[in-house]
Amino acid sequence: MIVGVGSTVRAAWPDARIVALEPDSSPVLCGGEPGPHGIDGTAAGFVPPLFDRNIVTEALSLPETDARDMSRRLAREEGIFAGTSTGLNMVAALRLAKEVGPGGTVVTIACDTGFKYLDGPLYR
Repeated sequence: MIVGVGSTVRAAWPDARIVALEPDSSPVLCGGEPGPHGIDGTAAGFVPPLFDRNIVTEALSLPETDARDMSRRLAREEGIFAGTSTGLNMVAALRLAKEVGPGGTVVTIACDTGFKYLDGPLYR
């Protein structure tokens, strides 16, 4: 998804930062070793064959616990019922917004719902 959306964003805004995210327990895109984690849809343990570093300008690894906490916070405070990949995206978006500062723009994606997490520890 990041390469497809990123290439469209890059065509419209050539100087945009396109930031890939992964849990810090499996920081493969950041040059680290793969490891176990519980964030569906990210950090497959290898660099995907369609991943394009000409589109993606950087990668960040963030704590999975922060993603889980953010997922719960989004549900509780904002009414956004989402999973851990969306939580990871929001953690990064808030961090990047602080870097960019007033007048800057940060865009992220809510890429899943929380329904598949109802049987697990995320929303107990």
